[in-house]
Formats: sequence, structure tokens, C-alpha cells
Amino acid sequence: MAMWNPLEDLDALRREVDRAFEQFGFPTVPDQRVAFLPARGPRRYPMINLLEDKDNLYVEALTPGIDPGSLNVTTMQNRLTISGEKARPAADIKPEAFHRNERASGKFVRTIDLPMEVNEGAVHADFQDGLLVVTLPKAEKAKPKQINVRVS
Repeated sequence: MAMWNPLEDLDALRREVDRAFEQFGFPTVPDQRVAFLPARGPRRYPMINLLEDKDNLYVEALTPGIDPGSLNVTTMQNRLTISGEKARPAADIKPEAFHRNERASGKFVRTIDLPMEVNEGAVHADFQDGLLVVTLPKAEKAKPKQINVRVS
């Protein structure tokens, strides 16, 4: 007798709902089966914080173990894309040598919708100690304007 697995049924339901949304023109995140922790669902990588001040948006991306030379940061139409590659374990280490292998490796791409228009020509990125910080200056029309109130 087969065991009932409610998680399989929920996953099938999720796929059906995704298909329904796609039919109405709402794209969904591609079905990613790579999990960063065993028995956990897939997680977008790298994990980010998106914050702002008066003049800029900032994206802080956790990228430990990434060679900064493999990182590629692009902006287009209010979207930021971070891609790169996380190195695999050394080739001389055989898979059977691992007692536990929880750290994912390989290529990754993460696209983030930005909440406002940015000045794409002035975007810059800094990498230090596994933290990628992308500074995105707000476009002039996206910045709040001070309006003086006249008293009559």
C-alpha cells in the first residue's frame, strides 16, 4: 500500500495555481528544485535586504564564498539582476567523502523588482567580506519634491 504524502498534493496544487496565474499574464518564479538546506524548500539566492534613504536605494546581498570576479550586476527597466557562480568543492574530494553537504554551489541568478526608477548610469557595487552592496541612485523624478505652501 502506498503512503499518502500531503506535501506532494500541496506541491501539485501550487503548480496548478502557478499555471492559472501564468494563463492570465502573471509570471511566476521558475520552479527551482535546489534547496539550500535538506528537507527545506528552495530559497532564492542570494538573500537580500532592500532599503532606501532620501537619494538612493541599497541592495545588500549575502554572497559568502563567492569569487567577486564571477559576480555580474545589471539594471534594466527598474529591475536589478545579480548573477554569478559559487565554487564547487575541490575536484580531488570524492562525493563519498562527505558526511554532510548542505552548502549549495553552482551558477545563480536573482532578479529584484525595484520600487522606483533609478539612475542606471550612476549605479555602483561594492563587495567586502561576502557582502555585496549595490547603490542605486534614485532618478530625479522618483525623489520627493518639497512644495512650499503659500499663505494668503
